[in-house]
Formats: sequence, C-alpha cells, structure tokens
Amino acid sequence: MNKLTSAVKVLVVDDQPLIVEELCEFLESSGYRCVPCVSSVEALERFNDDAGIGLVLCDLHMPEMDGIELVQAMQRLAGKQRVFEAIMLTGRADKQDVIKALRAGIADYYQKPIDLDELLQGLQRQEAALQERQKTLQLGHLNQKLQDLSSSIDDLYQDLDKVRRGPAVREDEPLQGDELEMPAIFHQLSPRQLDVARLVGKGQTNYQIACELGITENTVKLYVSQVLRLTHMHNRTQLALALSPGGVAGRQRVTAH
Repeated sequence: MNKLTSAVKVLVVDDQPLIVEELCEFLESSGYRCVPCVSSVEALERFNDDAGIGLVLCDLHMPEMDGIELVQAMQRLAGKQRVFEAIMLTGRADKQDVIKALRAGIADYYQKPIDLDELLQGLQRQEAALQERQKTLQLGHLNQKLQDLSSSIDDLYQDLDKVRRGPAVREDEPLQGDELEMPAIFHQLSPRQLDVARLVGKGQTNYQIACELGITENTVKLYVSQVLRLTHMHNRTQLALALSPGGVAGRQRVTAH
C-alpha cells in the first residue's frame, strides 16, 4: 500500500458492498483514507460525524435516498461552514439524471463499470478544487473577523474621544445611579464596555444591546467577551448576577461587615 498522500477523507457510498470494497481498496492504495458506507442513511450519519470528509463518491440509484438526494442532504448539513465535492457513479447514464445531478452541485460523474485510473484522476481534480474552496471559506471567515475587530476599534476610539472631550469628574464628587452600584472590579472597563455590562445586567440580549447602543451584534459579542475576561467571570449569567440589584446589595452587605 502506498504512503498516505491526502489529508482529505473520501466517503464511498454504494448499496453494493463489493463495489464499496473495491473502490476503497483502490483509493487507499492510491493514498486516500476512505469511509465506506452501504446505504444513504449510514453515509449521512458518517458525513455529519466526521468533518474530515471532503470528497464524496456515491452511487446514483440507491434505496431510501438516491445519490442526488443524499448530496443535497449533505449540503444542508454543511451549510456555509463546510465545503465538500461530490462525484456521482451510475450504471445508467440517463441524460436527465446527469443534468439533475450537475444542477444539484455534484461536480462530476462516471459510468459503471468504472475505469479506476480515470476515476482517480477525477478525484484528484476535485481535491484541488476543494482546497481552493476551503481557502475561500477561510478567507471569508478571517475577513469577517477583521470587520468585527475594525468596528470594535472604531467604537473604542469613539469612547476615548468622548472621555477626552467630556468634563473632568472631581474625585470628591459622589457618583449617581448605576455608577454608585458598580462594583470595583468594573472600574477598569472603558465607558462602552461599562455600557454593555450594564445592559447585560438588565437581562438584554446581544441584539437588544446592539440596537440600543447603535453598534453591530458581533461588536456586542466582542465587548461581552472583553468584559468577561477583564472581570474574570465565566459567562454572561454570572456577569448579569454580579450587576443585578440583589447581587450588588449582597456585595455591599458583605463589604459592610
């Protein structure tokens, strides 16, 4: 058996076990790891459980779900967070079936009996296409993170500008309202972080906080994460309890002793 050359797993699906066995043996000798399945239901379960599966070889005509329905079900499971490429195998090359498969997003098809060398070349082409799609997906995720970070930084600069422009607070001036109740551990937070923390304490959702402060929901998530890290709290529930009237009163009573 040749040394493993691909990190991508191949899901091989056919209701005829001998075909599955033959394909897996050939592909594994060519450097691929295979996940054999003899039914569409089993294949769907294995695909859902194993994120390493990036290539799918499936028979068109199978009981329960045919190959096209199976691939469509996998696409729904994958959503926008996962990409894969599918190749259809068929014993009857009906033109309408082929058109339907291609429209469903299946990359290629091969007619039985299968020329294994030709299939291997086709699989290698789809592996290359998969790698490009994965790069695009990763770049999209990174771009979104950069946009969220940029938005957060803009908000922080706005907060800093407000503090610089605002009137100075005298040290002997008593605090009012929520500031009077704010525990000492929260004094290290920026004004916008404090705003988010107070609204979490009032039980508002990220969406409600975003609407009230005029920022994006993703920026709210970043602020909540920053607040939790700076205050050494484990989750927003603990944060909300710490800022609730009962929680504050409890701390004040403990401090008073």
